[in-house]
Amino acid sequence: MKSLNFHSLTLLFISLLSTSHFIHAADIDAGKNQATFCLGCHGSNGNSKNPQYPSLAGQRALYIEKQLKAFQSGYRDSPVMKGMASKLKQQDIKNISAYFASLTTQSAGGDPSLAKKGQSKVAMCFGCHGSSAQGRGGFPKLAGQHPEYLKKQLLNFKNRSRKGGPMNSISATLSGQDINEISAYLGSL
Repeated sequence: MKSLNFHSLTLLFISLLSTSHFIHAADIDAGKNQATFCLGCHGSNGNSKNPQYPSLAGQRALYIEKQLKAFQSGYRDSPVMKGMASKLKQQDIKNISAYFASLTTQSAGGDPSLAKKGQSKVAMCFGCHGSSAQGRGGFPKLAGQHPEYLKKQLLNFKNRSRKGGPMNSISATLSGQDINEISAYLGSL
């Protein structure tokens, strides 16, 4: 009898664990509906036309989730994004992140002469951001992002107005010219 109860409890526990994933799985269609307020800045297809704002199409869902939570908590500073993110529930964040991750990135391009110079300076970026800067784990996809946006973020890391673990010390070693060239190359991918 004890054996039967133990096995029954074990099966119940396993079934609860396996279904909890499905209960909280991201819903891309719901994310599309919830992301309508994002499209003004981040583009109707997730590819921002304004270089001031990042393109989110094809970005890693885990990274988008992390950033939305950082805006909610104030860890990452942006009055506009804090206001937008503060309205979102955890499931909304998962859905929106999955929606943008499902979209196709359109390369923002970049100055070809700067991009050519930047190509020789990005090998270290690939260590964290993955092959061809496509993103890896919690590290964002950089490929195809607006060069102006990338430049702004690298400068924010460099002057420590944006917190980012290793990026603060890495960007501190970059000159303004390095930042311009690296940003142009990554945007051209």
